Amino acid sequence: MAKRVPEIFGSLVFNDEVMRERLPKDIYKSLHKTIESGNQLDPAVANSVAAAMKDWALEKGATHYTHWFQPMTGITAEKHDSFISPTSDGRVIMEFSGKELIKGEPDASSFPSGGLRSTFEARGYTAWDPTSYAFIKDGSLCIPCVFCAYGGEVLDKKTPLLRSIEAVGEQALRVLNLFGNTGVRRVVTTVGPEQEYFLVDKALYESRRDLIFCGRTLFGARPPKGQEMDDHYFGAIKPRIAAFMKELDEELWKLGILSKTKHNEAAPAQHEMAPIFTTANLAVDQNQLTMEVMKNVALRHNLVCLLHEKPFAGVNGSGKHNNWSLSTDTGVNLLAPGKTPYENAQFLLFLCAVMKAVDEHQDLLRISVATAGNDHRLGAHEAPPAIVSMFLGDELTAILEALESGEVYNGTGRIKMNIGVHVLPPIPKDTTDRNRTSPFAFTGNKFEFRMLGASISTAESNIVLNTAVADTLQQFADELEGAEDFTAALNALIRRTIKAHKRIIFNGDGYAEAWQEEAARRGLCNYRSTPDALPHFVDPKNVELFTRHHVFTETEMHSRLEILLETYAKTVNIEALTFADMVKRDILPAVSDFAASLASAISAKRAVVPTMACRYESELFEKLSDLTDLAYAQVDRLEAALAEVKARGGDALQTAQDYRDLVLFAMTELRATVDAMEPITSEEYWPYPTYADLMFSI
Repeated sequence: MAKRVPEIFGSLVFNDEVMRERLPKDIYKSLHKTIESGNQLDPAVANSVAAAMKDWALEKGATHYTHWFQPMTGITAEKHDSFISPTSDGRVIMEFSGKELIKGEPDASSFPSGGLRSTFEARGYTAWDPTSYAFIKDGSLCIPCVFCAYGGEVLDKKTPLLRSIEAVGEQALRVLNLFGNTGVRRVVTTVGPEQEYFLVDKALYESRRDLIFCGRTLFGARPPKGQEMDDHYFGAIKPRIAAFMKELDEELWKLGILSKTKHNEAAPAQHEMAPIFTTANLAVDQNQLTMEVMKNVALRHNLVCLLHEKPFAGVNGSGKHNNWSLSTDTGVNLLAPGKTPYENAQFLLFLCAVMKAVDEHQDLLRISVATAGNDHRLGAHEAPPAIVSMFLGDELTAILEALESGEVYNGTGRIKMNIGVHVLPPIPKDTTDRNRTSPFAFTGNKFEFRMLGASISTAESNIVLNTAVADTLQQFADELEGAEDFTAALNALIRRTIKAHKRIIFNGDGYAEAWQEEAARRGLCNYRSTPDALPHFVDPKNVELFTRHHVFTETEMHSRLEILLETYAKTVNIEALTFADMVKRDILPAVSDFAASLASAISAKRAVVPTMACRYESELFEKLSDLTDLAYAQVDRLEAALAEVKARGGDALQTAQDYRDLVLFAMTELRATVDAMEPITSEEYWPYPTYADLMFSI
């Protein structure tokens, strides 16, 4: 297999190498110019590219093509059309035109639009994104596209991402020019999204309707063993999981996805895949593909891949760590400190730009990861808290403190650790530790945004990061371009920025109660739930930010807020209905049957010995009777809460708040009762696979 990896890598991708080989030189150059400069695509070029794509796809066994896009559903969408075209003699030929490549027409009213589209206003458009490579999946040529409504309003996640990439690239170039880097033509954001996930046995999964409908368990008593022994993290990979991971790597490599790292994660049945970073647009597309491929490959191994942020209570949830940086077309990472970061003014200015952006737009970063699922994850078990802060480590923090005060930095830099084994050489000690409780941590030459949930598209967070940093870079460039003394102005700007925004830096324990209090004193946001966070998306400063950089219109922002609030409410509603159904139809009857068997045992024993105490059966019968009565009443309260929310008929925000305050509260009460019944109900009677079954069966 090792010899085959270079051969299969990218074999299902219409990448730059394939285009150079198959396109006429003038067409290839024209397409490249479009990709790099953003100029409009020549129709003649589109026809030539379409013909080459079709021939290549047919050779790979494809029979259909589809415009592959990312609507506001959180997953991708695709409508497949075959290449066949009828001939006059009743036969068919295989055709694919430039027009079909460039534009498609899905039904826009069938996707979330936040009021931008009514049911009778059905027309929408997909348009080819030439900056992301086409690929073959399941016998279809997939063409990455943007998606908009008939009036041009954005209905997808790719369009604003592309706009934000252009915005930050343009402003970064202005700053680089001030440092004399005039040879740089493009600056792009790079992203490497690590992906955590759980694998459970398919047969067990199919026995739990909560996993099927909700992606997470709505109840489940903690097993005797969880992750407290720390023996699963980086442990030996079990053969069945290893077989899945091997096939996953192969399938991802075929699609040109740089799957690099695989290992067991902290919780039982939890694992992680990490890719090598690439440009933000490709990284977002490839992460969407990765999640889909994970699910499909798992099924072939009689497994199910769970991407929910918190499928099991009491153990680690699953995140998606978004490793973000800025790079030039000359191969320079703008967030690489170099050997002497104190003297690296360019790095320090870009670092300050990120610090200022994160501080001023901490609300937007929290909003970008706000979902019903992620609310269950944030704040425990290695997931960062809901408060956005920035981890820089001791050395960089000390450098910024020295710069702010005007003192000379006398840091020692890297030191070597002697680990006391003579056959091993001393190893370099990093200048900063890792902080798993930090939402936004500097990790050497990039920032790791750790708040994303496992199922969330990486687009939203990168849209926010790109736009916020673009805004600060624009302010820096405006100030420095007009300075008479660039060096003096630069030093003053860096010092002023550090002083104004150092409140966002926190290198300590994000879980500590003292940090919650300290963050409040610093004036940092603490939006504990999705309904708390989302309304701030359309705060005036945020509308001004996105409209100023042409990433969103104000109308598009309000539509997205509506979609996100509705999604939250629908998610909680589905969970509540599923939970009530499972308790009424399965759990209460099963526990009642077990209680009845206890009553029969008591009667049988006392028929022989009338004075027999039957303490075990009697006390257990009484406990179960009390719990079933309580659960029955709590199901009624849950259904009453659902009815009350619907009866109130509030707007999207009020409805989301009602689901959080009324429905989630009722679900929490019911879960506590169900989880109390499970350990004292005979395994023979309990109707669902337990946490022990699900997490330890493979």
